[in-house]
Amino acid sequence: MVAFVMVALAVACVLGLEIELGDPVLAITVTLLIFLPVTLWAVAYVLAPVKAMFRALAGTVTSYRDGDFAFGLVWKRDDEVGELVDAHNALGATLRGQREALVQRELLLDTMVQNTPVAMLLVDPAEHIVYGNLAARKLLGTGKRLEGLKLAALLEVAPEALREAVERGGDGLFVVEKDDEEEIYYLARSGFRLNGRAHELFVLRHLTVELHRQEVRTWKKVIRVISHELNNSLAPIASLAHSGGELVKLEKLEQLDKVFATIAERAKHLEQFISGYARFAKLPAPRLESRSWRELADRLRAQVAFEVEGPLPEQPGRFDPAQLEQALVNLLRNAHESGSAASDVGLRVRKVPTGVAIEVSDRGQGMTETVIANALLPFYSTKRGGTGLGLALVREIAEAHGGRVALANRNGGGLVVTITLPQS
Repeated sequence: MVAFVMVALAVACVLGLEIELGDPVLAITVTLLIFLPVTLWAVAYVLAPVKAMFRALAGTVTSYRDGDFAFGLVWKRDDEVGELVDAHNALGATLRGQREALVQRELLLDTMVQNTPVAMLLVDPAEHIVYGNLAARKLLGTGKRLEGLKLAALLEVAPEALREAVERGGDGLFVVEKDDEEEIYYLARSGFRLNGRAHELFVLRHLTVELHRQEVRTWKKVIRVISHELNNSLAPIASLAHSGGELVKLEKLEQLDKVFATIAERAKHLEQFISGYARFAKLPAPRLESRSWRELADRLRAQVAFEVEGPLPEQPGRFDPAQLEQALVNLLRNAHESGSAASDVGLRVRKVPTGVAIEVSDRGQGMTETVIANALLPFYSTKRGGTGLGLALVREIAEAHGGRVALANRNGGGLVVTITLPQS
């Protein structure tokens, strides 16, 4: 303390200040006033690089938050700040590597989605299209970009069958007529949240070529099924006929009744089997008549239970009563076999721009995409022992009337089969 006071007095003397020896406080005050600015400047000079580095660290953290990982920092001193900078650079390198890998995966995924033959549309809550791949542009926009368009505006110029499929809701098949040919598509839709907002994805899969291949496989199956049934009946008939001949030789005529009864049973089974397929193959042209929808509903209710949903059209329809009744009975029985209660099996008839739509709905388990894609094919069945002719016959009847059939899963579970018939 004494030394500091002496230094202060000496500084005061150098500066020409007259300070008494007995006044050390004044000497210390004067010295601090002289040295404090110098000291503060020296401290600021020493800490300036550290402050600059802290500002750089804050800036790179902001860049990381914005997704920019291209920054690196340099600190030449081997101290604690240097360790912090090294750790920060290592973090940036890790994030940069992860970002590059993510970008590569996104590019790969985008390339795959853009070039897939399946058309995809992503729609936001305001029903604006936010994404459409190349297949969707080709199918719906003649190759033009779809982003930013309203879904409703796009559907106005889309094929009518697609518009009806979207309005119907759920998943299902629809048919587009183009150049006197039918193109079959499957519409699947799903919802998910993107950036905290609900979006809906529409997927349109072209099934025509695949169904043609399936038809070839189906006809091969038909040959196997018919061969199997014929062998199952003809082999025992031939065996029993031989046994009957032996019994005649042995004059055991009392056993012939049993042999003939078995032969008659197998022959009757074979006749029923062949006639069932013959009815499908030789479906006559429909004889259109003007009939009341209420009368048709009453005839159906006499054979199977169901609920009529909504009012029936007052104007009579033109259809073949026997054929349409057969088709609807098949659909209503299928609805009961789905496990639905009778009160959940519904029949609805409504007018559409192209004619009239007849809907049979249930609350069963619905169908998978694979089953929906194949359900209308002849001889395709998921039922044990099923012939696979029920829905195929419905399709044949509808198309013979100039209409079509569509299957779709219902929101909340179940299936709806729609027969659309033209009306004059």
